[in-house]
Amino acid sequence: MKSLWFYYLQSFKDIVSHGTIFTTLILSVLFYSFFYPTAYQAQQAEALPIIIVDEEQSSLSTRIIGQVAQSPNVEIQAITGNFAEAKQWVESQKADGILLLPDNLSQSLRHGETGGIGLYLSTANFLVTKQIGLGLATSVEQTLADYTERFGEVSDFSPTLSVHQIPLFNPLSGYGSYVFPAVAPLIIHQTILLGLSMLILVYRERKVELNANAFIGMCLAVFTIGCLGCFYLFGFSFWLFDYPRGGNLFGMLLAVPVFIYTIIGMTCLFASFLDLPERAGHVIVFTSIPLFFLSGAAWPHAAMPIWMQVVGEILPSTQIVQMFIQLNQMGVPNALVLPKLLYLGMIGSLCFFLAYRRLISNCGTF
Repeated sequence: MKSLWFYYLQSFKDIVSHGTIFTTLILSVLFYSFFYPTAYQAQQAEALPIIIVDEEQSSLSTRIIGQVAQSPNVEIQAITGNFAEAKQWVESQKADGILLLPDNLSQSLRHGETGGIGLYLSTANFLVTKQIGLGLATSVEQTLADYTERFGEVSDFSPTLSVHQIPLFNPLSGYGSYVFPAVAPLIIHQTILLGLSMLILVYRERKVELNANAFIGMCLAVFTIGCLGCFYLFGFSFWLFDYPRGGNLFGMLLAVPVFIYTIIGMTCLFASFLDLPERAGHVIVFTSIPLFFLSGAAWPHAAMPIWMQVVGEILPSTQIVQMFIQLNQMGVPNALVLPKLLYLGMIGSLCFFLAYRRLISNCGTF
């Protein structure tokens, strides 16, 4: 036990004394905990440029334009009576949407028709399109509802029931609240993969003897750093930037050690095949983005080709991202993430067994 404790503390000393490893394993987590949320602190796009085509130029269309102008989601770039001119604005990317107020707007509403208002949105950016749609729909809906009340006794027309969006797990419908909880586990995943790989390869270059106690002590040191990093991100960072959190606190406390255990096992096996400390960074460069996209957080698995769905489900990173979103944001019961925990535990144990054979049993020293 004394020997194990010695190697545990020695691993911390080696991590701190090596600037690159210390930066990767510890400082990078602190940096990303502020960098990512700060970049998306606005949460939603605002003042998005639109063009209004007012063909009727009536008191009703003037009221609609005034209501739209008050929306923080959009900014009116110009008002014209020519739809072709407005279309050119969108095609030249000077505007992201067109609101068409037809020349028979007032008359159609008095006859109990829908009014024929047109909303044309650019699909170059779906997040922008969504915000413009929400801003215009809310403004126009309220104006039309007030206007048609005057004709309630002379017409059978009644406004269609509004559809109210109530986000369940992202109350602000913000981009930061969506992307950072999905990226946070991958930050820990990649920092451990890179930092621990470099530490193992540094030991190899220095020809440091790696016996069983040294191996376990090193893994326990990184395990401690990884768990603290997770608790810092899922606790302090989520609280500081007011992200959805604490859905299933006990489940998160149970899942974090399994997650870190799995990543350390995978990293030890991965590092046993490398020849230089810098080689781990080469792998990280071209794997980070694919791991995120295959997790299903950016694009649902159901919309992917079958073979990509299979690859995504096999990857431990996919199970990790989905599991922590379910626990932290959705608050699902432990039973629903138990299959993921078992899968990660088996992957981690298998990797630890193979890594131990490659690094210890067959070599004794690096």
